[in-house]
Amino acid sequence: MKPKCNLWAPWRIEYILSPKEGKCFLCFREKPDKKKKDNFMVVFRGEHVFVMLNAFPYNSGHLMIAPYKHVGDISLLDKKTLYEISDLTIKSKNILCEVMKPDGFNMGYNFGSAAGAGCKDHLHFHIVPRWKGDVNFMTVLGDVKVIPQTLRSTAKMLTRKFYQ
Repeated sequence: MKPKCNLWAPWRIEYILSPKEGKCFLCFREKPDKKKKDNFMVVFRGEHVFVMLNAFPYNSGHLMIAPYKHVGDISLLDKKTLYEISDLTIKSKNILCEVMKPDGFNMGYNFGSAAGAGCKDHLHFHIVPRWKGDVNFMTVLGDVKVIPQTLRSTAKMLTRKFYQ
């Protein structure tokens, strides 16, 4: 059966083909240091997992929920971590609905590089808010994705909501 549509994301190829540092960008084990440049990306820290903005988003508000534990297989997580991921998925969706008012969401895991996992050894759950018309002529004709808000602005707005 032929798919009804294709999701094109040509702006992501630069990230996919770029050299990686070799260390896991999801391993945030220490308390955040406000002097570190990338700490604003983490919008919420739970007991076993954290929520962060995707640095190469498909849309504004693209979040990832990841365990602190460096593990690539969901079956290796304990129930407390799995429950916290589920709870934070719901909380994240509700916050995004309130703050950004999307028309829908794409959500899920990518397991293994063949499935599109950019970080196959540290599992993470994606929450991508979607709006009617968020793929427009700029993306289709210009090979350009328009993200209407800076990551820092999005992070400030979402962090405030997570900690209310």
